[in-house]
Amino acid sequence: MIIRDSYKCEGVDFITPNAYSQQVAYMHHPTGKIIDAHVHNLVSRNVVMTQEVLFIKRGVLRVDFYDEYEDYLESRDLHGGDVMLLVSGGHGFQVLEEVEMIEVKQGPYVGEEDKKRFTGVSAEEVIYYTK
Repeated sequence: MIIRDSYKCEGVDFITPNAYSQQVAYMHHPTGKIIDAHVHNLVSRNVVMTQEVLFIKRGVLRVDFYDEYEDYLESRDLHGGDVMLLVSGGHGFQVLEEVEMIEVKQGPYVGEEDKKRFTGVSAEEVIYYTK
């Protein structure tokens, strides 16, 4: 799921379904809006798949998408201000212009047990998503 920097709406728009282990929302509130003070209850959750959220601060990053069998699907470019939720399948990246980004995902991190590396698509094989 990619949320472009140009995306706008009023109020709160949860981009993700309730079942996702990472929840991403776009929020736009007017000056003076009060969001009630709150704490989050202790709720036990069983997370079986790591999902990541990337916030691209600046630069251009190509993301290559793969299915769960490591088959290449397509690529897209992310630009400063874009946000992406990686839900399932595989992914790889190439920095096209110097990038600063922030990654958020579930923890705790268990090192190399957390991922399986594989050979990604070559530059000649890249197919850009067109829509």
